[in-house]
Amino acid sequence: MNIIVLGPGCANCKTLYRRTQEALEGLHLEASIDKVESYEEIAKYGILRTPGLVLDGKVVMSGSVPPVEKIKELLSVHAARQ
Repeated sequence: MNIIVLGPGCANCKTLYRRTQEALEGLHLEASIDKVESYEEIAKYGILRTPGLVLDGKVVMSGSVPPVEKIKELLSVHAARQ
């Protein structure tokens, strides 16, 4: 699974990155996590508010920082569909 956190490097973006790492560890899933901080690159995903979370090229949330449990749910659903 390829995960991308979209955001310019703000506190919320960093928090989403950290919580995503925690969720992966809690689920014992293997994945790569990248950060995209360029506004030009972020715009390509069509989100209007950061941070954003992208799983295998699909935006699954934007504009908020969900709790670790919600991120686990998103990751689990996505992994089950693979």
